[in-house]
Amino acid sequence: MLETNSMRIHFIAIGGAVMHNLAIALHKKGYQVSGSDDEIFDPARANLLKYGLLPEKMGWDASRISGEIDFIILGMHARENNPELRKAKELGLVIKSFPEFLYEQTKDKTRIVVGGSHGKTTITSMIMHVFKTCNIEFDYMVGSSIDGFETMVSLSGSSEIAVFEGDEYLTSTLDRRPKFHLYNPGIAIISGIAWDHINVFPDYDEYVNQFRIFTEKITEGGTLIYYRDDPEVSKIAEKARPDIVKIPYSTHRYKPESDGFIAVTDTEAYPLYIFGEHNMQNISAAKEAVLAAGISEGNFYNAIKNFKGSARRLQLIRENETSAIYLDFAHAPSKVKATVDAVSARYPSHKLIVCYELHTFSSLSEIFLDQYKDTLEKADAAYIYFNPHAIKLKNLQTLNKDMVRKAFGKANLIVLDDSEAITRELKRWTSGKNIFLLMSSGDFNGTDINQLAGLLVQ
Repeated sequence: MLETNSMRIHFIAIGGAVMHNLAIALHKKGYQVSGSDDEIFDPARANLLKYGLLPEKMGWDASRISGEIDFIILGMHARENNPELRKAKELGLVIKSFPEFLYEQTKDKTRIVVGGSHGKTTITSMIMHVFKTCNIEFDYMVGSSIDGFETMVSLSGSSEIAVFEGDEYLTSTLDRRPKFHLYNPGIAIISGIAWDHINVFPDYDEYVNQFRIFTEKITEGGTLIYYRDDPEVSKIAEKARPDIVKIPYSTHRYKPESDGFIAVTDTEAYPLYIFGEHNMQNISAAKEAVLAAGISEGNFYNAIKNFKGSARRLQLIRENETSAIYLDFAHAPSKVKATVDAVSARYPSHKLIVCYELHTFSSLSEIFLDQYKDTLEKADAAYIYFNPHAIKLKNLQTLNKDMVRKAFGKANLIVLDDSEAITRELKRWTSGKNIFLLMSSGDFNGTDINQLAGLLVQ
């Protein structure tokens, strides 16, 4: 662990979701923090500005790097030819990725690491919510904002447990391992496996193998919690080391009611704020994790019934007597389908209007588009948006609208390549009982979601 808060730390690519939150967390602990990036968007920009950590100018500048810096934390966004990174190497500075740094700060603690192609953020958030409700001190790193937590990263010298969201994407330009391979969990979760990140895992079997390696990183005598109804996950669990405690889980029993879902046990019923079968799977995973960490079942349910979700995970933006608008981070095919199905089931008497942005490398790739077939089946009206400029930036082959329509296999699907058209199209559905579901890992080319919500749901 860092032993003195007089140390000077520089973040290369400080604008990332986790990177900027880690910078803020260390700044609040008294470390001298600086950073750089070529572009920083909100909420990272506003958060860094609040704490005086926003770089005075955007872009890379080797003059920022000197021998006075004790530690470099390198983000995935920085490339190998980054001038600041080159200068740091020349000076022989210590360079770590944030997963390496988080592990080193928590290596003497019990680490709960949530892996899987979907549900990671929500499960991590649920565990954090339960620990906080039960007054358990813990470190954490999660990929989204959560009510009651000022930052997405927190480190403490006195806690005995850490909760990390385990992303399978690559660590940095200097370290091509998936991030979750670096955490060495004492308690590991795999929520499901659905092919993603084809730019770094172009082969499905190669992608699946990353989760097998993840289980190999579990500490001796540790615990693997896994979704038993996913065949790939079950196969990995079966072949995991014999010293690992293996705990399978499935969808939690529930009753869908007109005003929400109710989690059902043998003796009790707990009304929930969250809904959707996928969230009932997430609850089961979180429950097994906190039980393995020593929390009682009763304390778990008393805490989880007050969990309201995390930002951009089926986040309710606005509602009135007849309509509502939700925002969700869904981007992989399995996530898109689960989210659409959940909202459809929650509002059976409403029309469901879905607008999904193709934003990730995988979703914008022609060879991957067929994975989305039938994911929008339960939408009454569906719109797909993609930004031609984003495709150029990713050096991908140009998409055309007919290609997208065919891949999704949705009758009457409307494909848009102009973000201003999103508002025009959705405004056609402002009368009657309608639920609007916006899904993207981006921002619909800078669309003001709150302003849009005010136009659609008045």
